[in-house]
Amino acid sequence: MSNDEFRAALSRLAAGVVLVTAQEPPLDEDGRGEDVGMTATAFMSVSLDPPLVMVSVRNDSRMDDLLAEQPRWAVSVLAESQRQIAGRFSMKGRISDRLLFEDVPCTRGEVTKALLVDGALATLECHTEQCVPAGDHTLVIGRVLTASAPSADGEPLTYFKGRYRQLG
Repeated sequence: MSNDEFRAALSRLAAGVVLVTAQEPPLDEDGRGEDVGMTATAFMSVSLDPPLVMVSVRNDSRMDDLLAEQPRWAVSVLAESQRQIAGRFSMKGRISDRLLFEDVPCTRGEVTKALLVDGALATLECHTEQCVPAGDHTLVIGRVLTASAPSADGEPLTYFKGRYRQLG
C-alpha cells in the first residue's frame, strides 16, 4: 500500500475541524508568551469519566514542541462560518503565529490562558495527561478542565476528501 492509497482511503472519513491553541511560557517583560495555534481534524473524545480528549499532532511541529513543555491548551470547535480561520492556521512552515491571531476574535481561557475563538460551536480547556508516540505524530491526551457551548447557532465545519465542506 502506498501513502497516496492510504491518504485517499482515509480522506473518505468526514471529520470535524478544531483550532488547538496554547501559549508559550512567558518570554516578554509583561509576562506573556506568544500564542500558538493549529488546525486539527484528528480530534476526538476519549473518556467521559474522567473527561478526556485527544488530538494528533505532527512530530517536530511547533505545537508538538510546545505541548511537550506546556501542559495547558485549549480547543475551539469551529463553525462552518469559520472556514477562513481553519485555513489560516493549517498553513505549513509559518514562523510566527502572532500575526495570524491579529484579526481573529478571541477570548483568553480562564484556566489555560490559551485563546478561544469567539463564535466557536464549543470550547474546551485541557491539561495534558499523556503523550503517546504514534508514527510521525504524537497523540496528546488531555483532561478537560472547562467545557462550554457558547454558540447554539451555526453548523459545524467539516473536512472531507481534502476540502472543507458543509453538511447537507
